[in-house]
Amino acid sequence: MRISTNTIYQNGTSRLMDLQNDLSKLNEQISSGKRVRSPADDPVAAARILELTNAQNMNSIYTSTRNVAKTSLETYETNMTSITNVILDAQSSLVSAGNGSYNDQQRANIASELQGRLDSLIGLVNTKDAQGNYMYSGHQTGTVPFVLNTVTGNIDFQGDTEKRALQVDVQRQMPVTYSGTELFQANGNDLFGTLQDIISLLKTPITDATTQANFSNGLADTMTKVQGVLDQVLNVRADLGSKLNELDTLDVTGSDMELQYTASISKLEDLDYTEALSDLAKRSTILEAAQKSYVQTSQLSLFQFI
Repeated sequence: MRISTNTIYQNGTSRLMDLQNDLSKLNEQISSGKRVRSPADDPVAAARILELTNAQNMNSIYTSTRNVAKTSLETYETNMTSITNVILDAQSSLVSAGNGSYNDQQRANIASELQGRLDSLIGLVNTKDAQGNYMYSGHQTGTVPFVLNTVTGNIDFQGDTEKRALQVDVQRQMPVTYSGTELFQANGNDLFGTLQDIISLLKTPITDATTQANFSNGLADTMTKVQGVLDQVLNVRADLGSKLNELDTLDVTGSDMELQYTASISKLEDLDYTEALSDLAKRSTILEAAQKSYVQTSQLSLFQFI
């Protein structure tokens, strides 16, 4: 079988182009520091890198979501600390009101103190968060949660009982808001109505045994209900602390996962420079030899032997 001169040239040219392409690819890998820059470089590794990168991106999203959750919960913790302090002050005033030596004017003064406490509480429960949302309105974030009903004189709740939850990990969806009614009007303990009633009672003069009994019974009932609300607030604060601790634990796990993803992707994707430089030297030598061989082959002719 005879091989034409054209075939020899084509095979030689093709071989040189393949060697040059391999050398160019290797130079690009060394320049970028990446062994796998496209699926064509290593289809199996590229698929695994894509899978790990997607998982890493989701881990980053959960980290960001946990930061949002922490901000929300910490805002509630700060607000509830203030609420707790006001309730404790109100309890102190109620204890003073039970002093049997106090006259009508002194009890009226305590009523004024409690009115101030009530006004402070209304301000605190109608607080907005950093995004401008009312904290205790449930999903009705643009609605003031507690307002004075001018017809009945009661403090009415206008929000709902829904809670906003955030996906803070692949298997954990965490509620990060609280409804005002579950805190301040739960289990028959209406904090605002109770304070309004005792304020009215403190302003009522004690003139006989009946009014004395009404006052004593009302005061005892008020202290029981206010303590019930305080217990509920403290329970929610304990829940807040538990959630914040859980988020810290998830953050540690997330940081560990981030390191694992980065290391795994690097192992699949990054270039071994020692191996690559050795391969570069070897391929350069092969290309140089192939070029010399091609030149010598292309110069062959029968006229050289005449």
